[in-house]
Amino acid sequence: MTSPAYDVIVVGGGNAAMCTALSAREQGARVLVLEKAPEAWRGGNGFFTAGGFRFAFKSFDEVCALVGDLSDEETASMDVPIYTEDAYYEDLMRVTEDLADADLALTLVRESQPTMRWMKAQGIRWIPMFGRQAFKVGGKFTFFGNLVLEAVGGGPGLIDMHYESAKKKGIDVRFEAKAHRLLTDARGRVTGVEIRTPDGNTESLQAKAVVLASGGFEANVEMRTRYLGPNWDLARVRGTPYNTGDGIRMALDIGAQAWGHWSGCHAVQWDYNAPWHGDRKVGDNFQKHSYPVGIIVNVEGQRFVDEGADMRNYTYVKYGREVIKQPRRAAFQIFDQKVVDLLREEYRIREVTKAEANTLEELARKLEIDVEGFVRTVREFNAAVQPGTFNPAIKDGKGTRGIKPPKSNWAQPLDTPPYVGYAVTTGITFTFGGLHITTDGHVLNGEGRAIAGLYAAGELVGGLFYNNYPGGAGLMAGAVFGRIAGRSAAQSALKPQ
Repeated sequence: MTSPAYDVIVVGGGNAAMCTALSAREQGARVLVLEKAPEAWRGGNGFFTAGGFRFAFKSFDEVCALVGDLSDEETASMDVPIYTEDAYYEDLMRVTEDLADADLALTLVRESQPTMRWMKAQGIRWIPMFGRQAFKVGGKFTFFGNLVLEAVGGGPGLIDMHYESAKKKGIDVRFEAKAHRLLTDARGRVTGVEIRTPDGNTESLQAKAVVLASGGFEANVEMRTRYLGPNWDLARVRGTPYNTGDGIRMALDIGAQAWGHWSGCHAVQWDYNAPWHGDRKVGDNFQKHSYPVGIIVNVEGQRFVDEGADMRNYTYVKYGREVIKQPRRAAFQIFDQKVVDLLREEYRIREVTKAEANTLEELARKLEIDVEGFVRTVREFNAAVQPGTFNPAIKDGKGTRGIKPPKSNWAQPLDTPPYVGYAVTTGITFTFGGLHITTDGHVLNGEGRAIAGLYAAGELVGGLFYNNYPGGAGLMAGAVFGRIAGRSAAQSALKPQ
């Protein structure tokens, strides 16, 4: 028999897929990446992120070592709380309501910093997230929510660096190559992938191992509605239109075990008039994440979440899902002039749905919110605000009393016009349900046995995120399990048969 041209085929072209490919190549494997999207849309959901990675570290020096070129002045201006592995694990289990698979969670936590160092060696460069994850307090940038570093250039920069590294290392990439079916032999071992090309033809590609890293089903309207429920067909897709669950379906077709929170997903508050899929010029700037320093109301003028329950990184996913339950699938983030300077840069883009007014009544009319309900809500909120010192960089305990829902932190009266409001809806990022894998990246079948030759990484892996998600853990999980799956697939493929 003729030996396959490739040892490992990676299905997908985002952060997880490229970490997989680089890892497999590092082991000496001949690697092919199959990306369904055209080259202009390369990078999957990774392109639409801020490029932030959540990792554990025992000292500020470990953070500085990853960046490498921080000046003495920059270092002195940073206040970065230590983030231990135990704290990372506790955060992950807390926000997932103790449902996250303990083995996968521990692997993510323990391998997070080693994977950051490995990515740096692969050509990924890091910088501190001064703009999005720090407030200047007392002359220092105080980092909050345990998310410190991002890839240079954010999500687009991350993807460019991945592909540049892949090119340098001799990894082949085929665009507009839609993986359609997994090929198996008589024993059930995966032996390759059948693809469909733009001209409608099919082509069989042989390999000794296949890694699926092609994302979830968030861009598949039918699957979204079937698994997530009513109104999810009307959600905006935050990222790529090409994540339609193909990798998951192919694996299930050969007996892989479905795993994780299939009715759950990562979602955000997204501009109300954003397009149905991500816009590569705007990137992730349709999101609106400064709500902790304001209030959120629906079209009836009613608050429906505790905006200050926790740092943004631990609430934005579940609050994004809450918006789709509201009338017209709409919500409005309201701020006054005391906090406008604290709003993230995404509030200042041209493509934004906003209104400004000198009175609450006028603001409500401009945003088409019930005027009486809105004014009553703001007055009751203002009266409920308790004394204290406002500090957006920590959970300051400055809350409300006597209203439901409460605001547990960062509560200040809305009393300094002009008032500003931003209209948002739900934007879905990725789905939580997927395939069952081992901690070495092997895909399991319905009986819990490894499917020979098949591995997976990234958003199509189930069992890690349930209900909620700590910011920056998605890219980190894709990198950690991509590195592991690539190594495992290559070692299996290169083993003498």
